[in-house]
Amino acid sequence: MRGIVVVRSALCVQMVATSVTPPTGSFDVQDLDDADAADMLALATLTAPGPFAEKTHRLGGFVGIRENGRLLAMAGERMKPGPFTEISGVCTQPDCRGRGYAGFLMRVVASRILARNEKPFLHSYATNAAAIALYQSLGFAVHQSITATVLRRV
Repeated sequence: MRGIVVVRSALCVQMVATSVTPPTGSFDVQDLDDADAADMLALATLTAPGPFAEKTHRLGGFVGIRENGRLLAMAGERMKPGPFTEISGVCTQPDCRGRGYAGFLMRVVASRILARNEKPFLHSYATNAAAIALYQSLGFAVHQSITATVLRRV
C-alpha cells in the first residue's frame, strides 16, 4: 500500500490455556495501577516484551513483584476478543531472571481470566523455543501460527 512500510514481520504462535498448572513457589504479588505506570513502562522499555505504551496497563489487570520498591517483574492483560483475554507485558528485570517470577505472574493472570469464564491466550515468536516450553509447562497449547507485522506510515 502506498504510504505504508513494513517495519518488521515475524512468524508467531498463538497459544491458549483451558487450565493452568499449580505454582511451585510463592511470591508477594501486587496489583499494579496508574501509580505504577512509570515503573511498568520503564521495565517494558528495558525488556521489550512486545508493544507496550504509557497507558497499556489500563487495558486490563496487571500484577507485579517488587523488592525494596523496585519493580522486578510484571504480567497483565491486553486484547479481549470475544471470550478470550490476552496475557501480555510479561517481563522480568534482566538481573532477576531464572527465579520463577514470569511463570508465577502468568499463573496469577491466567487464573483470574479463567475465573471470569474467559480463555487466556498469548503470542510468542515461533523461534522462541524457551518461551514456548515455559508456556506449555503452565498449561498453554499452540492453537495456530500467525504472522505478526508492524507497519508504519511514511
